[in-house]
Formats: sequence, C-alpha cells, structure tokens
Amino acid sequence: MQPVLFSVLGLDIQTYGLSKALAAVVGAFLLGRAFQRRGYSKDVAHSLVLWATVVGFAAAKLYYLAEQLPDVTAHDFAGTGFTWYGGLLGGVAAALVVARRNGLPIPDVAGLAAVPLTVAYGIGRLGCLLSGDGTYGRPTDLPWGMAFPNGAVPTDVPVHPTPLYEALAAVVIALLLTRFARHVRLPVVFAGYLVLSGAARFLVENLRINDSALLGMTQPQLWALLSIAVGLAVMLSAARAEARSRPRRGGPPAGAGGTVLEGSEAAVAGGR
Repeated sequence: MQPVLFSVLGLDIQTYGLSKALAAVVGAFLLGRAFQRRGYSKDVAHSLVLWATVVGFAAAKLYYLAEQLPDVTAHDFAGTGFTWYGGLLGGVAAALVVARRNGLPIPDVAGLAAVPLTVAYGIGRLGCLLSGDGTYGRPTDLPWGMAFPNGAVPTDVPVHPTPLYEALAAVVIALLLTRFARHVRLPVVFAGYLVLSGAARFLVENLRINDSALLGMTQPQLWALLSIAVGLAVMLSAARAEARSRPRRGGPPAGAGGTVLEGSEAAVAGGR
C-alpha cells in the first residue's frame, strides 16, 4: 500500500485524493453520455458532477469532524477522513440545485446518475484500499486477509479488506442497474441503487470496526437501512402510479378519457 504516490515541488500526491479525482472524472464521463442519450446537455452533466463533488467533499469532511467531537485533532483535518453519507447528502443537495437551475426533471437526473455514482464509489473505495486509510475490517485468518503496514492507518495484522469488498459490490450493482434500466423507469433505477447500495453497506459493516450507535448497529448501518427504506418507498410509489395509469378493463382506452397521471405522480412515474 502506498498512501503517497509521488511528490511535486514538495507537494505530496496522495493515492486517496487521486482516486477521488479519478472517480469524479469517470462519473462525469458516464453521466455526460447518459445525459446525451436522453437529449440533455453533456455540459450540464459535467457541471452537476463538479458541484456535487466539491460540495460533497466539504460535507463529508464536516460530517467526519462532527463524528470526532469533542476529540478533534489537527490530524482530522488531513487529506483523509471523510464520511460517505455526509458526502452523499451534500452531493445530492448540490445536484438538486444544478438540476433545478437547468430545468431538468429530478426523477430523470436521479435515475441517470445511479450507475455513474455506483462506478465512482467503487473507484473511490479502491483508493481507500491502496492508501490503507483505516476503513478496513476486523482481523481475519482468511486467505485474502490483508495487512497494511505502510498504510495511512497502519496495521500488521491481516484484516478484512472491506474497501475491496465494496468495490466488487459496486461492480455487481452497476451491472444490475444497467440491466434494470432497460425494463423500468428512471426513478425506479435510482430506487434500485438506494436498495442495493444500502444492502451492500449494511452487510459490509458487519466486518468493520465501527462502534455501535443504536440497537447494536453502527451509524453507517442506520443510514443504510434508511437508504433501503427510501428506495423501497419509491418503488412502491412508482408501481402504484403505473397501475393507476393503465386503463381499467372494459373502460375507455388511454387518450379517450382513460387514467391520466398528474402532479407529483407524473414526476415519480416520469421518463425512461
């Protein structure tokens, strides 16, 4: 493991930071292509990723610092130490602002962002692995257990390489969502992301060393359960809206007095 790849004029180029930059570039590329396929501007996609990344990193650091209270030290302000769910909240807020300002339907943007977000997350987790940032799991004697003697948070004891587990899970989730997107509407694709990513994080947390927060579950597990619940709620809402949009048996055909979606139902059921 190599936390610092090289130095330029005394400035250390960290594996962690470089992986996050690569994740943003790949995410922007994938979202730009997805936007173009829907007839949206690629430039708007790039702007969305840029602002979501900047605000997301700031929110992730603030969330991490809040978790360390009251024992915050100078080390906590270093180039590592970010909490994913804080970054997700900040990134989503920034993405909503960009989408609104450009008149884009939020359900479409959310669905189109699901796969790019998953791929970017996987790349970021590989950066965590290569830098040995301390997000690894409990000690293990399994053949693939890894030690991080030179990591940013070193350990000589073989542990579960949980960032690698999450990166592999991200690959599987991205493939499933890509296949899923061929058959369902965009809001349901994002709902699938919330359910699958939440389930993956919940399971991986069983191997991590985070302290329990409530009912024996860690804080990330609580966030993961919320993610799953929101995803299932969106799926249920979309299914109900789809059912109401179909003409009743023996009733008038659609377009001739049939069921019409209006208001928020139309937004939930909006576009593939």
